[in-house]
Amino acid sequence: MAGSGYGERMTERAVQPAAEDGRIGTQEAARRLGVKPETLYAYVSRGQLHSRRADGGRGSTFDPAEVAALARRGRPAPAESAAGAAGGGASGWPQMRTGITLIDADRYYFRGVDALALAEAYAYEEVAEWLWTGVLRRGTRFTAPPQPLAAARRSVGSLATGCGPMDQLRVAVVAAATADPLRFDLSQEAVLGSARALIPVLVDALPPAARPHRGSGPLAWRLWSRLTAQPPDEASLRVLDAALALLIDHDLAASTLAARVAASARAHPYAVVSAGLGALDGPLHGQASALAHRMLAEVLERGSAGPVVAEYLRAGQRVPGLGHRLYQGEDPRARLLFALLAEVPAAAPALAAARDVAATAARRSPLHANVDLALGALSVSCGMPVEAGETVFAVARTAGWIAHALEEYGERPLRMRPSGSYDGPRPDQPLP
Repeated sequence: MAGSGYGERMTERAVQPAAEDGRIGTQEAARRLGVKPETLYAYVSRGQLHSRRADGGRGSTFDPAEVAALARRGRPAPAESAAGAAGGGASGWPQMRTGITLIDADRYYFRGVDALALAEAYAYEEVAEWLWTGVLRRGTRFTAPPQPLAAARRSVGSLATGCGPMDQLRVAVVAAATADPLRFDLSQEAVLGSARALIPVLVDALPPAARPHRGSGPLAWRLWSRLTAQPPDEASLRVLDAALALLIDHDLAASTLAARVAASARAHPYAVVSAGLGALDGPLHGQASALAHRMLAEVLERGSAGPVVAEYLRAGQRVPGLGHRLYQGEDPRARLLFALLAEVPAAAPALAAARDVAATAARRSPLHANVDLALGALSVSCGMPVEAGETVFAVARTAGWIAHALEEYGERPLRMRPSGSYDGPRPDQPLP
């Protein structure tokens, strides 16, 4: 949902920052460019203009020389919101300022650094620290504290037989929160302490599929034993770790917007993550990789993508794992994961099936592979259950939700409060 958001326009019109060092406020910068404030922040989100938070954290200021240079070059067209481009109802929302992820020209960046390069060079925990603090700490490892982990395991263990990992993760978050007396402290130091504890709790509270890896090794190493009974090899673990790093954030997806709404109401970080998990649990978001997994398994069983793709089209359904509203070409996350999967011998059949699906569907429409197809290929090739991709997504994205919560805690509280447009029966109706 790139470019979606609620109250930036309302905030900036209500609070105008005082001038500092000759800088100008939002309204003046927008006036000089001849645009609305929300368009101004579209330029900021795409790196075409730079803002600085005003003293006290209320509103923003801009360099008048940079504004003038942009005006001389001619105002660039702001990116159309993804939902609007896809026919969704969010096209009228103002864009929300964020310094976390930029998606531009079929590439995406974490704090200005190519996200694929980060995922190739660093482990998931290290990339999470970069997203949170802007500092890369080589060798960073997250360790689950005993009390929150014990509480989470008890709660997960009490669930009914057959509960899936998303139910287990939601329960684990609530249980871990009850064991953290500092959860209501919204200072950056306290929030990051909670985050560094919560993420490994989520992983270590999941029931193991094989003998779990103990200790404080990389998170991907410990998550592997929760997803499959197959013994890990270095190349497969590398794919899983890269998937976690790539999925940390992807601008304002539905779950991230839900997390920011919760943070706007000053919910503690565990509640923010709970909000994100609630929005993630749907076929149009977190469960998309499960659909791709089932499709690839069927392609392998039937020996060809042709009849499988034909059945989706005959039923009027989209072919899973293809197309992304934010990319014209192949999803860059899929591109890197496919390249890493090519180094895993056991992944060859699933990779061939994924390529067969993409090539078959391309005869009808120019859709490219997305990250869900890559996650499906990973889970199928490594003997993981159908919901494994969603589990990877949820664990990874927890770090992104925390990053957005930290941003939102610095904004005006309750700014995301749109007004409803009532279209029900007019008063006064008779008493029922």
